[in-house]
Amino acid sequence: MRIFVTGASGWVGSAVVPELIGAGHEVLGLARSDASAGTVAARGAEVVRGGLDDLDTLRAAATGSDGVVHLAFGHDFSRFDASVQADARAVETLGAALEGTGKPLAVASGTPALPGRVATERDHPEYPPGSPAAGRAANARATLDLASRGVRSSVVGLPRTVHGEGDKGFVAWLVAGAREKGVAGYVGDGSNRWPAVHLSDAGRLFRLAVEQAPAGSMLHAVGDEGVPIRDIAEVVGRHLGLPTAARPAEEFGFLGGILSLDQPASAAVTGELLGWRPVGPGLIEDLDKGHYFTGGSGAGSR
Repeated sequence: MRIFVTGASGWVGSAVVPELIGAGHEVLGLARSDASAGTVAARGAEVVRGGLDDLDTLRAAATGSDGVVHLAFGHDFSRFDASVQADARAVETLGAALEGTGKPLAVASGTPALPGRVATERDHPEYPPGSPAAGRAANARATLDLASRGVRSSVVGLPRTVHGEGDKGFVAWLVAGAREKGVAGYVGDGSNRWPAVHLSDAGRLFRLAVEQAPAGSMLHAVGDEGVPIRDIAEVVGRHLGLPTAARPAEEFGFLGGILSLDQPASAAVTGELLGWRPVGPGLIEDLDKGHYFTGGSGAGSR
């Protein structure tokens, strides 16, 4: 198939693009800048110049493709509402281009946060209006609803951490924060759990979604159902030679609210539907490989 991928130059795209190409698919990758275009080309994909706001470009690329993987999302948390709105416009544009064709559209989202129990693919919680989670959940529902318009749509819920060598997301932020403050911190008693998945496993699930997922499928790319935040902090502290301790949520900035939530998630339904099983290392094993602690760590987007 000829697959159009937004976010092809990003973190998850670094696994999705080669996974698709390795399976014999042709990939077109969206790239807004010269640097992104170079990255997309180096990954073996044909470059489509433009950004998420270039709706005519999205429409044309989707129309000329056999399917779409939509990964791009702005993770600047100071502009999260704008990112959600841009994502909504992109989903509608891509869906309209594929309407009535039966072609696949796989869209990245997040796994639900249901404190106290493990979230499954069948959970579609209602979040407080105006909250960041509510916006992304609405876009996920809009994607699933495209099934009624003749699109083989699916949503791949990514956990809080998609880990691997080169990750600059939440775990890298925790490492950088520990270095800065001299303590590997956690919130509360540290029992709150984060789901996680290795980058390679996430890439493989997006390929399976494009190839096999039935219309209207909610999927979870989850390897570890829930890793206690204190366990993560203890590994960080051990590798950096720092103490581990409870710290106020405010000390972590925007990340404090996320660290304060218990949000485990399961991929059992996804495994039954597509035969997907995580084979990459778990988060703690990956942390113990040491690559999160060499060189600088910092913020980045999926």
